[in-house]
Amino acid sequence: MYGAPLADLEAHAQDKPPGMLAALLGMHHSLAVAERSIAVQRDRLAQLVHPDRQIGTHQVSHVLDCARRLAEAVAVRDVQTKTVCAVLKSLGRVSSPQSSPAPVPAVPSPAVAAASAAPIR
Repeated sequence: MYGAPLADLEAHAQDKPPGMLAALLGMHHSLAVAERSIAVQRDRLAQLVHPDRQIGTHQVSHVLDCARRLAEAVAVRDVQTKTVCAVLKSLGRVSSPQSSPAPVPAVPSPAVAAASAAPIR
């Protein structure tokens, strides 16, 4: 699944019970919504404070509201980003099994163990 297209991951997650993939896809969706909100509010703020426009008392409230919404969207994005980073860092790749397992150390036979336990005079 590593490197699979987003649509394939979403289809795969729908067929399974809720799990890590569904949670990560939900976080991805939240990040995308926050990014879209940031873009919309940034563009709106740029329109409101355009050098060719005059800002009157009526427009000041719109500028402040837009700036507040932009700050909220950035805060949401930052929290979501930190959460996703923490989750991804906690995930570790499972190493593939090796073709020949590591040799298991031999257990000494009981006679050798008993002989080595005998007191030396």
